[in-house]
Amino acid sequence: MRGIACTRAPWSLSASSTADATTAATGSEPDSPTPLTPSGFKPTTEYPRVFGVVMDWPIDGTTATIVSALDGSASLYTTGTFGIIGGSGHESVRMAAQRFVRTAEAHHDEALRTRAYPYPAKGKVRFYFRTFQDVRVIETDAASAYSPSGRYSGLFRAGQAVLTELRKVVEARR
Repeated sequence: MRGIACTRAPWSLSASSTADATTAATGSEPDSPTPLTPSGFKPTTEYPRVFGVVMDWPIDGTTATIVSALDGSASLYTTGTFGIIGGSGHESVRMAAQRFVRTAEAHHDEALRTRAYPYPAKGKVRFYFRTFQDVRVIETDAASAYSPSGRYSGLFRAGQAVLTELRKVVEARR
């Protein structure tokens, strides 16, 4: 299969340990990169404002980050040693990623502009929307995200669907 890579990095190369090492060496925390810098994306009728979405979700001492863009690209990163990069070569992943971005588009006006990208606290889920103008954020209680009646449960489920499709592709390769 093509279009997807599953990676494991040694503990010393995880995002959190790299940040810790930089902090120890310089005395200050490294700047967070701007998530999902545009690469040729242009507003369309279907995607007038949001071209990418990131969901940060703390799970058992690790944060999982699901990234999707309007072209159907999708990846999973973790603060541990596991990640899945790619996926747009698989129709099911591409469709889930695009659905996630469309769902984020519907919440654009509720999201607040931000220039900081910290991970959410335990018990919270954070969504970053990369728009054609700025980066926006929504944070919600995890319990609310998990609940079918939660305000952002549809957004959470759309992110979960991306994760599920990435997992299916990786499992099919085994």
